[in-house]
Amino acid sequence: MRDLLAERLASYAPRQLALDYPEAGILVPITDDHQNPEMVFTLRSSNLNTHSGQVAYPGGKRDQEDPSLVATALRETHEEIGLPPDRVDVIAPLSQVMSRYGILVTPYVGVIPGDYPLAPNPEEIDSVFRVPLSFFMDDIRERTDTLSFMNHTFYVPCYRWERYQIWGMSAVVLVDFLNAVYDAGIDLLEPPQGG
Repeated sequence: MRDLLAERLASYAPRQLALDYPEAGILVPITDDHQNPEMVFTLRSSNLNTHSGQVAYPGGKRDQEDPSLVATALRETHEEIGLPPDRVDVIAPLSQVMSRYGILVTPYVGVIPGDYPLAPNPEEIDSVFRVPLSFFMDDIRERTDTLSFMNHTFYVPCYRWERYQIWGMSAVVLVDFLNAVYDAGIDLLEPPQGG
């Protein structure tokens, strides 16, 4: 899995946003199963001040002590789901995204052991779940949300996996990954065909 991701992302030029906002780093964890790789998500606790009760990637705001945004993503991932930094093989960044709370977020794709026991931190995370990448390939969405950002309208899919809804910023990052790695051709600037 690592070789495939490294090859596909080597020629990918992630979009950088020239914005002066607080920064965050998130991890887009992909399991190392060549036959059926999965993407790992979290369900944030309903007690949190921001993005409470929403599906998200592990990660968070940069601390002053963090030497880089990759270090932020790895530190926060360890705090949130118990995955040590040395168990993550970071491959490459994806395009930066802006959260609705005014935070500039840089996602990093990382390969993780599929059999590592992930343990959600109950103060921050309600649950951790995995979705096979194959599930997203047909772009079967529950709905499409219309979001505005910097004078553009974006048509962002919402996917449902079991009891979880993957939407908003997480869906934007997911689509960027699918387009970069699998040439999925999901266009966020055009409404989907037939809806």
